[in-house]
Amino acid sequence: MPRPSEPTRERIVQAANSLFYSEGIRRVSVDEVAAKAGLTKRTLYYHFKSKDDLVAAYLAARDQPNLALFRKWFAEAEGGVPVKVEAIFKNLARSARHPKWKGCGFLRTSAELANMPGHPAIRIGAAHKKKFEDWLRATFTEQGIADPLKLARQILLLLDGSFAVVLLHRDASYMETAGEAAHTLIETALPKPRRKRG
Repeated sequence: MPRPSEPTRERIVQAANSLFYSEGIRRVSVDEVAAKAGLTKRTLYYHFKSKDDLVAAYLAARDQPNLALFRKWFAEAEGGVPVKVEAIFKNLARSARHPKWKGCGFLRTSAELANMPGHPAIRIGAAHKKKFEDWLRATFTEQGIADPLKLARQILLLLDGSFAVVLLHRDASYMETAGEAAHTLIETALPKPRRKRG
């Protein structure tokens, strides 16, 4: 049974998500989050001990929805695994063309907290990326790829690299180019069917 305090906590996290993603965590004050949530600062601090806790909750709330979206794009694409993984990049490129797109919230937060490696939000971001890597590795293992972990990491590097470059140039075609590279890497790594001897 949900506790009465949960909707208020969710409102705070939703407000933090909106503000932190669009403006960055350092530029947004706790007062601004409380105001956007329609609450007092005191109420916010009842649910979160500190801004650090709120930042961690903001990223934690993005974790499963983001992973679920990647899996959805993968599942909906028609074709083999190379096409399905490329579809993730194509869909991200479409998102990146939206004026409100600000890149990967996990990477942007880690950049803002680069001098605080022990921050809980850094651990959440690292765990999120690891989950994506593990999902790819499991997918590639099912396909009989010889070194699934190495390939999963190559795809993750293409993904995160394209997040950074698209944010820098404001050109979503870099994401599509990264998707084409991912397609080629996966296709090359797939075991080749044995030829029947005549």
